[in-house]
Amino acid sequence: MQRIPYDEFSFFRDNAEEFALPWRGPPKVERRSVRLDDGRAMSALVWGSGLPQLALLHGGAQNAHTWDTVALALGQPLIALDLPGHGHSGPGRNASVDPVGNAPDVAAVIRALAPGPVHLVGMSLGGLTSLATADAFPELARSVLLVDVTPGVNNTKSRMIHEFVNGPESFDNFDELLARTIKYNPGRTESSLRRGILHNAVQLEDGTWRWRYARLAGAGQGRVDFSPLWEAVSRLKAPLCLARGLRPQSVVDDADEAEIRRRQPGARIEHFPEAGHSLQGDTPRELAALIADFTGLPASGMGV
Repeated sequence: MQRIPYDEFSFFRDNAEEFALPWRGPPKVERRSVRLDDGRAMSALVWGSGLPQLALLHGGAQNAHTWDTVALALGQPLIALDLPGHGHSGPGRNASVDPVGNAPDVAAVIRALAPGPVHLVGMSLGGLTSLATADAFPELARSVLLVDVTPGVNNTKSRMIHEFVNGPESFDNFDELLARTIKYNPGRTESSLRRGILHNAVQLEDGTWRWRYARLAGAGQGRVDFSPLWEAVSRLKAPLCLARGLRPQSVVDDADEAEIRRRQPGARIEHFPEAGHSLQGDTPRELAALIADFTGLPASGMGV
């Protein structure tokens, strides 16, 4: 049985080199845990030593390390959260894919680790959770940037995602897990997917592997309905931006974009032709540049 060693802070140089980011030595990153009132705990990566002005929220079945390359490119103090039921965080209040239930937990982390209003950047489930957080706790949101998601996402649009994340619960070996991940992530390099798996899966004592995230219960059974969050878009007072991938893996369509514009005429919408659903994985430099421009924070990690 082959044991594969894992150190979650050992891959940053690989991230930087793959996307031609200047390497100035290991960044200051630490894992922090925030105890919630009900005894559960939330985990997050805290980047830098200054006051965090950004909170990055990953998508379903992902974890905080999905933002590593973006965080390196930004070079700004920030927090990248493990959402409830994901990564090193405890379970959700209701389920791992409940944005409204996640919002109080995210707010608690921001208050503990920021503390103060931050720019919320959320991909997929993290974007919907960002909307719910800004709606319930507007004092914490300086702006909201949605990464390839709107409340219009449904089972049809996200079918391939649910098919992947609700596949086998365990794998006999790492190569089997890697092969399945490559199949569902066209366009990504094998090295980046290998890093992602090591962050998002754990090897058990018997040598088998399982994902760190809670499976998306109800997916594919008509239970995914985030449309009530359209009202949160209408109520949003903070500046709003939508970053939309244009490759087939995207879950945002023209109707979603039009609804964003109808409810928030001042919203900024940017298209990413070379990205699918996972902009932070497909085009992290370009996404970091948008985050910097939208928020007014410099992307110092890119040498600009």
